[in-house]
Amino acid sequence: MRYVANMPSATRHLAASLACLLLLAEPALAQADPTPGSLGTTPLQAEDARVLPVLASHGMVSSQEAHATRIGVDILKRGGNAVDAAVAVGFALAVTLPRAGNLGGGGFMLVHLADRNETVAIDFRETAPGAATEGMFLGADGQPDKAASTRTGKAVGVPGTVRGLAEAHRHYGSGKFSLAELIAPAEALAREGIPVESGLADSLPRASGLLGQWPSSRAIFFQGDQVLKRGANLVQRDLAGTLHAIAEGGPDAFYTGAIAQRIAAAVQGAGGIMTAADLAAYRAEIRTPVRGTYRGSEIVSMPPPSSGGVHLIEILNILEGYDLAGMGTGSARAIHTLAEAMKPAYADRAAWLGDPARTRVPVAGLIAKPYAETLRRQIDPSRARPAAEIKAGNPLPFEPDQTTHFSVVDSAGNAVANTYTLNFSYGIGLVAEGTGVLLNNEMDDFSAKTGALNAYGLVGGEANAVAPGARPLSSMTPTMVFRDGKLFLVTGSPGGSRIITTVLQVIVNVLDFRMNLAEAVAAPRVHHQWQPDVLMVEEGVSPDTVGLLKQQGYQVKVGAPSGSANSVMFDGRLIAGASDQRQRGTLAEGY
Repeated sequence: MRYVANMPSATRHLAASLACLLLLAEPALAQADPTPGSLGTTPLQAEDARVLPVLASHGMVSSQEAHATRIGVDILKRGGNAVDAAVAVGFALAVTLPRAGNLGGGGFMLVHLADRNETVAIDFRETAPGAATEGMFLGADGQPDKAASTRTGKAVGVPGTVRGLAEAHRHYGSGKFSLAELIAPAEALAREGIPVESGLADSLPRASGLLGQWPSSRAIFFQGDQVLKRGANLVQRDLAGTLHAIAEGGPDAFYTGAIAQRIAAAVQGAGGIMTAADLAAYRAEIRTPVRGTYRGSEIVSMPPPSSGGVHLIEILNILEGYDLAGMGTGSARAIHTLAEAMKPAYADRAAWLGDPARTRVPVAGLIAKPYAETLRRQIDPSRARPAAEIKAGNPLPFEPDQTTHFSVVDSAGNAVANTYTLNFSYGIGLVAEGTGVLLNNEMDDFSAKTGALNAYGLVGGEANAVAPGARPLSSMTPTMVFRDGKLFLVTGSPGGSRIITTVLQVIVNVLDFRMNLAEAVAAPRVHHQWQPDVLMVEEGVSPDTVGLLKQQGYQVKVGAPSGSANSVMFDGRLIAGASDQRQRGTLAEGY
């Protein structure tokens, strides 16, 4: 157990007591905790330090990269609120986690304001350029051309991150920090360089072919004919210049003028259609979150064009009719129930979800508990239903969405859950010459053709067709959980189509299986998205359990770890943080 030495003495004593409880309690007490998701109540063996949460009393940041986490904690220490810290972390990750942190992509932010007891959603998802057409990713044979939607300039959507972070600061920051002050740490890291280590050192060799095809990217990430090796110093002077311009001129310095012209030129030079006018027209949207309940807790998450919040709540509504705790964590019965609840939600995703500005999304029907009852009745407790048996439901009678995630909570109970992305790791691999900005390939998240699969195997529907200015459907699911009206849990994850089920299982692990936060994040995960008809399980699920699932009719694939659910929990006294050790270099830190 780690906790910060400068806590007040009474809080240090409480943290130490919790640490002792975690480390020394008798194994027989493991199921005795009456409080779901207590900060540190589920007894663990002393040697299993990987699944112990970090505790603090004033603030916490949990992100996928240590430099960025520490920058956020420093902002909190200097009097900033959770939004100030999140904005600083967001800009920092563009430097320190270039495969996912970004200026050239987009995402979603959930902000909770404790003094107003209000939660808002900021949509800074990328948009399709004005010249986009519905059939732009179909080849001469009328079939989807995956290379066009993932590896060329056509794949690049109009980036939203800079506008989104700036809007968060303008509307919800503490007022103690200018945007320039929050950008300064990122600019310094870009200009002075960062060591190639941890996740960065792991990812660069895997992306060498992608990055190496573009001279502007080779100039940054290569030394000679090889990508930078572990121990080298990654300097990004052009990115530092772009950050400096944003610090001086605000987001308009990115969306108009020289930077916008260079981005548009880079996209067009790679065969794309984005113009400087598309960048100038981009706006972030402030939306109302989607809300549901699960076992007495309130679930607050992203609305469309994210499919994450809608289908997270839809799945939880189905699961609420089962005694998951009685089935036992990791059991074949529990996993079967989870998988069968996941399948119809992904079928509904394909049929109903899209950009709310251009298609009607029946949110109220999809998250209605009576609708979940109709789906629950179709589940066979002893048999896996083939995907062919599962069709999208009809929620209308019940009427009245490579990525990184970070979570921040401050001492007042303000919180941010932010998930943003370039889509694939390093996007299309292209740095816009003179800007240091890596460009996304988010256009692949549109449906190239109804019924066609995107790169994550998700089935595309007409509601998510390409259209000028439209926002592609996303699975990003930044989420907050409230108990008795008070903030309790902040979570989210990268992982493409697995994002929704990753967030789902963190919540279920806390509320049903009564795990502490670190255990909830570390526990092996499962995933089923209807199509393809495969149940994916992580290493760590019992081979006996896998055997039982196969007997029920599942095609089981034991795969590599997925996601990075960097999460924070708040009980009004202490703040617990958990970084997801599936990715190297993650860090939860508080003070």
